[in-house]
Order: sequence, then structure tokens, then C-alpha cells
Amino acid sequence: MIELPESHTLATQLNATLKGKSIVAMVVNQSPHKFAFYHGDPSSYPNRFIDTTFTGANAQGGQVELAFDHQRLVISDGANLRYHSDLSTVPAKHQLFMKFEDGSALTISIAMYGMIFGFEEGTFNNPYYLIAKTNPSVYSPEFSLDYFKGIVELAPPKLSLKALLATEQRIPGLGNGVLQDILLLSKLHPKTKVSEVSETQWATLYTTLVNTLTRMRDEGGRDTEKNLFGQPGGYRTLLSANTLLEGCPECGSELRKEPYMGGSIYFCPHCQSN
Repeated sequence: MIELPESHTLATQLNATLKGKSIVAMVVNQSPHKFAFYHGDPSSYPNRFIDTTFTGANAQGGQVELAFDHQRLVISDGANLRYHSDLSTVPAKHQLFMKFEDGSALTISIAMYGMIFGFEEGTFNNPYYLIAKTNPSVYSPEFSLDYFKGIVELAPPKLSLKALLATEQRIPGLGNGVLQDILLLSKLHPKTKVSEVSETQWATLYTTLVNTLTRMRDEGGRDTEKNLFGQPGGYRTLLSANTLLEGCPECGSELRKEPYMGGSIYFCPHCQSN
């Protein structure tokens, strides 16, 4: 799933790869997917995007926004974006295909579920998109300790840390995937209630959150996700399905996996006592 480190990695790679390229062909929804969600009628996309030129990409929380003149394409969640310098590498099944004048292509394929939103600049009112555009990014100076404490102060005392940090886009782009390492390094359990966290722990959590997400971004995203060229990110996750059997990287204890709030949480019962 695209989260904050991956959206920044993809935007950086797109800007280095596509700048100035014009779309000469587009196919949308060739392989219908029950959980591929589009904005508006996807059959209208080719008429609006063909002959437009890529002018830049931006990370908007856990979303990637691609600009083609006055048209915009926003992807999120499990939308897998891939660049193909050779058309022979284009997958047989995809939910969006665009070909550029130099013969290269971009595809979007949905795994479990994903969003593909095409629209004209200034016409998209999706609340998650607007929140991501207006709220301070973790990577900006505006995301200060005081700002973080303001988020905490508005949260119900009985809210868990997972619910606080990874739901309702209080911090755009911070999802359940990146949350696992942040909480391990902060020595806090995902189920810990907001009211149970001390001032010192909040300060530690803030610093760990910023530092961990910065490292994930600087290392090209997590190794559990793939970049624009289909390569895994350089940041080796501490807690994920890939590391569950390896033991805690902090103390060596056996790691645990539990279902919680519609997803899985990973934790060390020794380092993250609830």
C-alpha cells in the first residue's frame, strides 16, 4: 500500500522520468477489477488526457498526484504504478495504461484495492485529497511537536495509538504499515490508549515518528513495497509479515501478530508492553 515514504519516492521518480513527455494513447479499465475505484466515468479519461504533457508529480500524504497540463491523476492505496521503457514489459492485465510519444509507457495495476482518480485541476473535492493538500506534511517544518500535541489533545482519551495515528488521516500518509516500526522504536503498544501515554512518551513518539518516516523516505520506501521500476524500497522494515519469524530486532523476543481494527498489528510483547 502507498504510504508517505512511497508517495514521495514515486513522485521523485516520476519527475525524473516523465518530465515533458506527452500522452499519445490511453486505455482505462481494460481489466475490470471489483475494487478499482475511479473518479467519474473512466471511459472519459482518454479524451481528456491524450495529447496532454506531464508537468510534474507531488506527494499528497499517501497519494501521488500526477499533473498533465490542466488534468490531474491521483492514485492511492493499492494502485501499483510502473514505468515501462519497453512496451514488451507491460502486463497483460492493468487498470490504466498510458503510452508516451517516445514509446515508453506507464501502467497502474490494482492488487487488493486501489484508487485511480482522474479530474480537471480544481474540480476534485474528495475530503482525503483536500486534507492531504492542506494539512502539514510530516516532512515540513510546520509539523512541529506543538502541532503533534494539538492532534493528540483533540483525540478521545480512550482512543488507541493505532486509531490515533493511522485512521481518519490525522497525519496524512501515515498508515498501518509504517506505524509498526514507529511504535516499536517508541516502545509503545498499538492498543495503548491515548490517556495512558505520558508527556515524555509523547515527545519520544513525535521524534521517532519524524525520524523513522524520514529514513523510510530517504531510503526509497519500505522493502515491503515496490517503486516506479518494480524494485523494493531500501528501508528494511523491522515489523512486518517478512520479519515476523525473525524475533524482535531490539531484544530478540518472539514477535506477535494479531488482528486489530480491520488489519494486522505486529509487536514485541517485551518491548511494547500494553
